[in-house]
Amino acid sequence: MTAAVGPGVRVGLDIGGTKVEGVALAGDGTVLARERTPTPHRPAELLTAVADLVGRLAGSAAVRGVGVGVPGIVDPGTGTLVDAVNLGLDEGPFALGPLLAQRLGGVPVVVENDVNVSALGAGALLGADDLALLSLGTGLAAGVLLDGVLRRGASGAGGEVGHVSFDPDGLLCGCGQRGCLETLAAGRALTRRWPGRPGDAPDALWTAAAAGDPAAIAVRDSWADAVATAVRVLVLTVDPRLVVLGGGVSAVGEPLRAAVADALQRAAAPSPFLRGLAVHERLALVPAGAPVAAIGAADLLAA
Repeated sequence: MTAAVGPGVRVGLDIGGTKVEGVALAGDGTVLARERTPTPHRPAELLTAVADLVGRLAGSAAVRGVGVGVPGIVDPGTGTLVDAVNLGLDEGPFALGPLLAQRLGGVPVVVENDVNVSALGAGALLGADDLALLSLGTGLAAGVLLDGVLRRGASGAGGEVGHVSFDPDGLLCGCGQRGCLETLAAGRALTRRWPGRPGDAPDALWTAAAAGDPAAIAVRDSWADAVATAVRVLVLTVDPRLVVLGGGVSAVGEPLRAAVADALQRAAAPSPFLRGLAVHERLALVPAGAPVAAIGAADLLAA
């Protein structure tokens, strides 16, 4: 869902479990302001914090509208977060969009899943309108942007490649199945196999592998194989021009992209069909340090 809005700045918010990142965009997409604030875990406090952040981002400018990306199941038509547990809000469905619009005096508010807005943001930053954004974070899911339009699917499950059961005898997944790709290729799966301080496991793994540590090389390569499987699923279902690696693990940068590209080439070697698709050449990374999800949230608002 997009919203038609009047003149002024567009504000985009990426609401996560620990922080809210916001941007204010000019009409041409230029980032005018960027700010973060901690995420409160009570509905009233969250609304207050987010409304205050919108005010600080806009400054003296009028707000054309606010786009919001949130984790979990979202009903974009009503602006309701159907499952708010990922934000620590366990009271049930949370009418975030209408309540925030009311706090802001009737400013249009659009709410969307965070991976979907990341796909929009990646498209804006990379100048691409046909891509899948594969988020390598706590979970594993993709936002799919086809000809500039988000593909949510009939039930909102478009891009949920993390719940393809790859090994029926594997680990139990949060969805109730066993051996889902999420248990093998998510950032949490990588941290489980190469533990460290919160946030540093991917960097530590790649550093150790680059130094020749055999155990690190084995973990890196088997995890990259699992990510490559998720990439192939996306290419073989929606055939996007780009598959963009995002989420927390994407901070590793080019070494991550190279490891997944190598895994794709190894898997394609015996198959003329896969070699012809050149999937490894479609891999890209989200721009380092860019507020991808917040920019994508702002882009929910029609120019």
